[in-house]
This record gives sequence, structure tokens and C-alpha cells, in this order.
Amino acid sequence: MIDERPLAPYLLWAKTRKAAAIDLAGSNLLPVPIDDLPGAREAVDIATPNDNGYAPVINAISAHYAVDSSRVVAATGCSGANFLVMAALVGAGDDVLVERPAYDPLIGAARLMGANVIRFERRFEDGFCVDREAVARAMTPRTRLIVVTTPHTPSGVAMDIATLDALASLAASARAHVLVDEVYLDAACLVADRPVAARSAARGDGPVIVTSSLTKSYGLAGLRAGWAIAPPAVAERLRRARDVIDNASSGPADRLTAVAWAALPRLQARTRALLGAGVADARAFFAAHPEFELPEPPSCSVVFPRLRGVADAGAFVQRLLDERGIAVAPGHFFEAPAHFRINLGTGLFSTAFPQEGDGPLASAAPNEAPQDPQSGPRGPR
Repeated sequence: MIDERPLAPYLLWAKTRKAAAIDLAGSNLLPVPIDDLPGAREAVDIATPNDNGYAPVINAISAHYAVDSSRVVAATGCSGANFLVMAALVGAGDDVLVERPAYDPLIGAARLMGANVIRFERRFEDGFCVDREAVARAMTPRTRLIVVTTPHTPSGVAMDIATLDALASLAASARAHVLVDEVYLDAACLVADRPVAARSAARGDGPVIVTSSLTKSYGLAGLRAGWAIAPPAVAERLRRARDVIDNASSGPADRLTAVAWAALPRLQARTRALLGAGVADARAFFAAHPEFELPEPPSCSVVFPRLRGVADAGAFVQRLLDERGIAVAPGHFFEAPAHFRINLGTGLFSTAFPQEGDGPLASAAPNEAPQDPQSGPRGPR
């Protein structure tokens, strides 16, 4: 019998929710106007040789990560790349380990393949870090895939290289793979002024597949320009899985994507300016408002504060929308109802939450919130 419940409740909500005057509920960078990509209009054509990926795009991704082009697989967005990984590596009855809190399409894709989804915690009290021992305990003889995000969706906390390497070793010992969704990584590296290739899990040689896109870090969601980077044999399995999913990308989109890669320095400067300002504003605001708890200062496109002493921030999130016209994403969609997610990449954070005075975020918070019996002391900032 078919289960008709939504596979990705967050995305269903995101596509059907009420519009807001100040929308910080998504996670995309502010869209790039086509006129900000010189040569974009002239590049559009219908016919494009892209059966196994458009060569200019594949080569640009290869250079970006300093990996061989045989490891690069084109996909329809980062979510499309994640789905290819599931389709190529996971079957009915297999076990897939997924972090919690999590981005629900990662869970839904595994379930669509008939896999059993087993969870491991990324706890606020631990700074949303991955506990390697917890992952090891969750492993079974049927484990085929370990799924993580870095920076973490929804908290924005990045994993260190040592943890990524440990997960790769753990997967190798079980003849499994690690899927590392790095869709926010470019943005975080641009804010921190660090090279992506040095921080990406794609740098290793183990059973690791990295996915990403031009959406979250560069404001090009409309192109659906995603990719996976995998060991060559796995990359070929992903390409053949794509043969029966969507076959190939849109030709016009691929040509525009090639223009975007050629203009990458220009796009990077835009992201540094736009997101850098949002991150700086958010750091200043949350440092001044201890009623909102964070595991560490904001550093990428999203931030995931917890409302101090409140078990469920849903009423607060609704009040922000109803009374202030500000939309943020409720934490219950990420299995963390005491939290809510804010997009820092729209240029609107300081409008919604000004530094002077209490601002709408603080004024919408309850004065005396019921204490959550599960909450501990205030987490590290």
C-alpha cells in the first residue's frame, strides 16, 4: 500500500506558505539578475551537447575543487544530486544513516528508495557537531550510506576535516559510502575568506560523495545547476542512474551555467558583500540578545537560534509573521521545535532585526516563557 504522506513536509510548506513582507524563511542567496551575468543572453541556445554533462560546466567544477573531471557528475540542483546518490547506491531494505536535525528531502529520498532510515543526533548542547561514536553505534550490517551536511542544514555549523575523515574511514570499513551535502560551503568559505577545495570533503580519496550547487552560495537557483563529486566508479553509477531519472540537464540552463562559472569571481565578490553584511549584522544582533541561543556565532547563509526556555517556538514564529510580516522557518520542520531558521543571504536581516532598540524579533518574544524541562544551561555562542 502506498504511503500518501508528504515525503518532504518542509518543502511542501515552503511551496505553499503565506507570503511575507520580509521573507527570511528560505535559504537561497538573493537571486542574481541576468544582466549581472555578462554574455548570458547571447549564450542561450536550445541545442547543447550535454548527454553526460556539458563539458565547460564539468571542467569548471573540476577546477573549482581541484579534482579530475572523471569524478564530476552534473545534476539538477543539489537535491537532484542527492537523489542520484540514493538511486545509485541504496536499495529496498538497506539502512541509511541520517543526521538529526535534518533537511527532510534527504530523509524522503532514502525512504522513496525503500531504505530504512536510522538517525544519529547532532545536539545543540554539543554545538551541533557530529559524534563519531554515535554514528558508529548506529551502523548495522545493512548500512549503505551515511548522510551529513556541512555546513549543517539547518544550523549552519561546519564539520571539521578530522570528523569527515573519520566518517569516511567508518564507511570504508563497512563497505558503505558517505554523502556530504556541501550546498552552503562556498558561502561559508567566502565569508571566512578560505578556499573551498581545502575545506571540502571532495579532497579525500575514500568512499565519499560530495554534492552542491550554484543556488545557496551564488543566487542562481533558477538554473538548477547541481553536481556530485565521487570516486570515478561511483560517478559512473550516478550518471547511469540519471539515465532513467531525468537523462540530462536543460540545454539552455547548461549554457547559462557555463557563463556563470566563467563569471565566478564577480559572483564571489557579490556573495562576500551581501552575505558578509548579513552575517555581521546577525552576529551583532544575537550577541546583544541573550534570549536567543546559538551554539556559535553565525558564519554562513543560515542561522538556527533557540528561544531560551521554550520547548516549541512555533507560536513565536507565527507571531512574527502575523504581527511583523516577517517569515522565518519553524524548527519543527527540522525536528527541533524550540528553534527557528533565518536566512542571512537576502540583504533583509538588518531591516527585520535592526540593531537599535529591541527590534521586531526581540519584541515578539514572550516576556515570561514556560521553562522547557529538557533544556539545559545556555549553549555556547
